[in-house]
Amino acid sequence: MALKNLLVHLDQRERSQARLELAVALARRHGARLVGLFGQLAHAHQVGLVASWPPPAYAQAAEASRARFAATVGNLPEAQWIDANRGSEAEVVRVVTNAARHFDLVVMGQHEDAAGAQVPPDLVAEVVHASGRPVLIVPYIGDFAHVGSRPLVGWSDTRESARALTDAIPLLQGCERAHVLSVADRVEDAEAACTAAALHLGCHGIRAEVEALASPGDGSIGVMDLLLNRITDLAADLLVMGGHRTESGLFGGSRGAGTRHVLRQMTAPVLMSS
Repeated sequence: MALKNLLVHLDQRERSQARLELAVALARRHGARLVGLFGQLAHAHQVGLVASWPPPAYAQAAEASRARFAATVGNLPEAQWIDANRGSEAEVVRVVTNAARHFDLVVMGQHEDAAGAQVPPDLVAEVVHASGRPVLIVPYIGDFAHVGSRPLVGWSDTRESARALTDAIPLLQGCERAHVLSVADRVEDAEAACTAAALHLGCHGIRAEVEALASPGDGSIGVMDLLLNRITDLAADLLVMGGHRTESGLFGGSRGAGTRHVLRQMTAPVLMSS
């Protein structure tokens, strides 16, 4: 599937500009429409018993975001900035998730646990799991002008991995090299799994190396640490993996814990599908 309709989530944090620039680069590369969606936490302005929306601070932040968007997209055709116009955690999550369903790819930022956080802590996780669309998550540290030249695919024989691999193909076209890594209790099983995934990529003109490893035996966190370490070893500029959750819709269980760990510790952009 070609990338022709992209969404980037924006807020007033400094890192918002980094993911906007990446989204613009992707839109130019793929000839895609780009929509910037501004959405962050805020409380209605309260005067006595009367509440009004939006509060001045939110309105100022939104206008600044609109100006930065216009300056960054330049002459990019079909670029549009919109305002979520909501302030509560539940409403910001709902609006961003609903909007995401109408795009080929959503670009978001890794949550930063810091005082005065501007977005709900579970925003990325909820969009990954509830929108049905692939999400490209940009770390809050580092420069990532381009992604997909040296991708690392974390492969397991699951629905989520299959979705992520296929969703990532437009980003992997023309890459320098792809590396498919699979971990299983038995090396033979891991080898068979990642070889099949590499064959699928080959059908799309993407040559991939394969790496099969035995499980370290310390649960999903150990596997995810191994995956994160390989990003550094391979100088990978993109990690492709499935995102897992429990039936409740929140991260949990062994695979969900591993996904949550990657979202906290990621050092390169991650393309995640669920």
